[in-house]
Amino acid sequence: MKLYGQHSKSIPQKVIIHVLEILILWLSFWILFREGGTWIENTLHIHNAIEFTGRRMIIFTFSVITFFRFAFMMTVLLKRAIPWEESFSVPFAFALYFVGFALFALPTSKPIDFIDIFGIILFIVGCVLNTGGEILRNQWKQNPDNKGRIYTEGFFKYSRHINYFGDMLWVTAYAIITRNWYAVSIPIFLFCLFAFYNAPKLDKYLKGKYGKGYDDYANHTKMLIPFIY
Repeated sequence: MKLYGQHSKSIPQKVIIHVLEILILWLSFWILFREGGTWIENTLHIHNAIEFTGRRMIIFTFSVITFFRFAFMMTVLLKRAIPWEESFSVPFAFALYFVGFALFALPTSKPIDFIDIFGIILFIVGCVLNTGGEILRNQWKQNPDNKGRIYTEGFFKYSRHINYFGDMLWVTAYAIITRNWYAVSIPIFLFCLFAFYNAPKLDKYLKGKYGKGYDDYANHTKMLIPFIY
């Protein structure tokens, strides 16, 4: 976990990540609205329900918002160093979202209904918890009086990794909009990654850095899902 203690602008890595994500975003557009859908249908034999574009517009809007949101977080809020391997692992993760959910949405011909409205609301809530939580934490860290203290305020008073929980919500929203049961595999995978790898690994680092302060925080705050887990 030495990575979390290293500070660097990591400009070359960030440039590569942004360029690759733009290419992946374009690929999503090509699949959803251009001849990519027809090519997928002919090659992979996934039905392309071209008569229903509203659902696809929601999916692509999610992807555009996600791209700009994470570009802001990586450029402005992220202070730690980015290793070279993340220059490719991060875009791969976004390929699951931008391209994966586009593929899952292709055969869906169901009109937009109240379930999709719920998905949109869930996406907004997830974005607010993830990005909003990071913004509030960044503002708190700007205060010199807080140096050496663990942040337990804002959304993080409900979960030690509320940003991960926010990720789970907006990714689940993608799956809901596709109305494809296979799409549920992505948020399930993400939950397992956070619950059994990322969060415990980060907890170990935070415990070593903040000691008793972290123990007190962990004793009365759930790890991932507020009030539950």
